[in-house]
Amino acid sequence: MKISILKKAVKLSILPLATAIAACSVAPPLPMATLKPSETVNPQQYKYLIGPNDELNVFVWGNPEISGSFTVRPDGMITTSLVEDIPVSGKTPTQVAREFEKVLATYIRDPIVSVSVTEFKGPFSEQIRVIGEAANPKALPYVEDMTLLDVMIQVNGLTEFADGNRATLARIEKGKYKEYGLKIDDLIKDGRVSANIDLLPGDIIVIPEAWF
Repeated sequence: MKISILKKAVKLSILPLATAIAACSVAPPLPMATLKPSETVNPQQYKYLIGPNDELNVFVWGNPEISGSFTVRPDGMITTSLVEDIPVSGKTPTQVAREFEKVLATYIRDPIVSVSVTEFKGPFSEQIRVIGEAANPKALPYVEDMTLLDVMIQVNGLTEFADGNRATLARIEKGKYKEYGLKIDDLIKDGRVSANIDLLPGDIIVIPEAWF
């Protein structure tokens, strides 16, 4: 009789936990990450866009006291002596220079500003990301005319478990997510230059593990 009562008590104590676990198992999935497409659709038309953690050199002609080097904050903005919280991420250095001139015109007559990038990261939408069985998976700043071979050199090739010929390239084209097959084994192991392709800002390369 005592054993029966004890079993009943255990069941009652487990029931709330089981209910909680069941509730978690039917929770709605998180929304898919929003991938911002790059504006570059042709490697020959590429223009570098500033991103968080870039180092900028802002030079105001005739006004060295308000010139200097500035790091782009994680929110994509910088603050200088006379310009507070100016958004720069996703813009070219020339665009940023013109915006500085507009703001500085309040304090300086006919300001002339030049902006240069001294350390490059770029916004996430412009980076090349390599995941999976690369020897050193990482995100890389896009460089003009970058190819698949250039990227594989920077990630130190493939691991011994990689199936490079089943790799895929994910790209957003005209607002739609598309995937293309890659032949990385043919490229870096067999030296088939025909397997090399041009990459675009924002490309994602996924390298799966081989089936043994």
